[in-house]
Amino acid sequence: MNSAGVNHQVPAPLPLRWRRLWLLVISLGLLLCMWQAAQLAREQALANLQDDAENELRLSAANLNGYLLRYDYLPQMLATREGVQRFLASPDSQDPMPLNMLLDRFRFTAGVSDVYLLNREGDTIAASNWHRPNTFIGQNYAFRSYYTDAIAGGQGRFFGLGIKSLERGYYFSSPVWLDDTSPDAQPDGVLVVKVLLDDVEESWAEQDAELFVTDSDDIIFMASHPELRMNALYSLTDEQRQSLRATRRYAMEPLTPSGIEVNAPYRQGSQLVSFSQGPLSGSDYLSLTRHIPEFGWQMHILKPLTPVISAQWIAALMAGGLYGVVTLGAGIGWQRLRLRREREAFAQRERNTLARVRDELEVSVERRTRDLVASNQRLSDEIEERRRAEASLRQTQDELIQAAKLAVLGQLAAGINHELNQPLAAIRAYAENARRFMELARHDKADANLEQIVELTERMADISAQLRQFSRKSSERQETISVQACIDYALRLFQSRLREGNITIVQDWPAETLWVKGDLVRLEQVLVNLIGNALQAMKGVASPQLTLGAHTHQQQVIISVSDNGPGIPEEHLGHIFEPFFTTKAPGSGLGLGLSISSRIMDDLGGKLQAANQPNGGASFTITLPYSPLTHNQESPSYA
Repeated sequence: MNSAGVNHQVPAPLPLRWRRLWLLVISLGLLLCMWQAAQLAREQALANLQDDAENELRLSAANLNGYLLRYDYLPQMLATREGVQRFLASPDSQDPMPLNMLLDRFRFTAGVSDVYLLNREGDTIAASNWHRPNTFIGQNYAFRSYYTDAIAGGQGRFFGLGIKSLERGYYFSSPVWLDDTSPDAQPDGVLVVKVLLDDVEESWAEQDAELFVTDSDDIIFMASHPELRMNALYSLTDEQRQSLRATRRYAMEPLTPSGIEVNAPYRQGSQLVSFSQGPLSGSDYLSLTRHIPEFGWQMHILKPLTPVISAQWIAALMAGGLYGVVTLGAGIGWQRLRLRREREAFAQRERNTLARVRDELEVSVERRTRDLVASNQRLSDEIEERRRAEASLRQTQDELIQAAKLAVLGQLAAGINHELNQPLAAIRAYAENARRFMELARHDKADANLEQIVELTERMADISAQLRQFSRKSSERQETISVQACIDYALRLFQSRLREGNITIVQDWPAETLWVKGDLVRLEQVLVNLIGNALQAMKGVASPQLTLGAHTHQQQVIISVSDNGPGIPEEHLGHIFEPFFTTKAPGSGLGLGLSISSRIMDDLGGKLQAANQPNGGASFTITLPYSPLTHNQESPSYA
């Protein structure tokens, strides 16, 4: 049934004016939604921040109060010590050192900064810091309130900077009575304990807030931020500055205003603040204050509004995202009808088109299949032909390598002939002697000559075995090879030439055996070619020297064959590994030795390189992968 003629009613798009109006309404709704969400998130975040600040402030105030009050008993206890009272009764006639050391022991045990004793006039007559350059002994502290309170018979407390040390400390004082039975008796001295507050401030630094303490004059004398200390919370009047200078509570500190500004009150006991200057400028904070009645101080906490701002942004973005999802859903729902109608009409047209294309595709596929079958047959023929060519090339290469080995054997024939003639001549002489000794019944002498004959035949067998080993064809079987033993074998083929040429051999390799993975016969052929070329290059050299080396470098074994001959001309270095390239006289070689050696090293996964030595002569290096011997490997060659 053909449905192409069915008429589907598609909704008409809105006019441009209505679309702009809807776009404006949606945008205003988005802004309103995000603003309202940000305001709600701000209120909630500020409430949570204030709860956290109140808890942290309460705990910090309790910690400070407990830290200081645990030293409140100490001056009262020390004032009743017999040693303190005895020394205060007649200080001029006694040695102060026992009392100084006693006070120092109390200082160390209690963990306070200083402990010292004042007489009735306010002069320090004994102190725990008697041995320090800034000792309190001899200093008069009658102007301090802790002295006036204690000499009047009460307990004194005071906070300020030390006159000598300029350290911030809290002072506890207690009167020392020599006679407290009389109704009109007065204290005869004052015992003072100084406590530092650095440990409390260090614990504040671990909190995610700024903490500081102000006194009744609004001076910040304790703060988690070092730069806030010794600043005035608000600007001081001239009268306040003169009053503080008179008590020398804060020495000569400038008491610079902190720069705090109240932006807006928030709830009871809290407000939003910022700083116009100082280390906290550039950020907004929620500020809470707690009174510490035991000392008459105010403890303040400043919580950064960063979490509040982050909460506002997150809420606004989430509200905007939700609004966008809702708006997008409405838009999608509005367009679904129109899109569905258009899709139905389009699907019918596509069905008709696909039916026509399917028929054309079947014809095209059938024609293309015939072409592919023919192409596959041609490709199979080409692959088989390439396989036969590669096999032929491999066979030709192996025959060429064997021919090169036989050529090297031909070059070695003279030396090997000499090696065999000497034992043969000696065997004949020993045999004639043995025969003569047998006739004379001297069997011991005859046995000695026969033993020499056996040794000479063994030597000839070794020479023959070396020739058979070198001349055999490669098996192309990968095995573990001892580098040092392989070099020694190659040298044995040149013993006669080495002796006749009076050539010095230098061997440079480690004591431990170096192992490589490869084909033993093919590696031997490369070494024999390189050693033979080196010996031929040193003909005519006054003191010929052949250097053979082997070492490891980055999981590679590097074998070197070097001579002190004339070297390789620079213009020939780039061509010496090319087939049929030779610098020898005509008839001395075909120029295939180095080319075949280079090809062998490529097949073994290695590399053959040539270079001239700085002091003269040529050097050939073989690089092969290092293959350490394991316990489960087969017996290696030349092990």
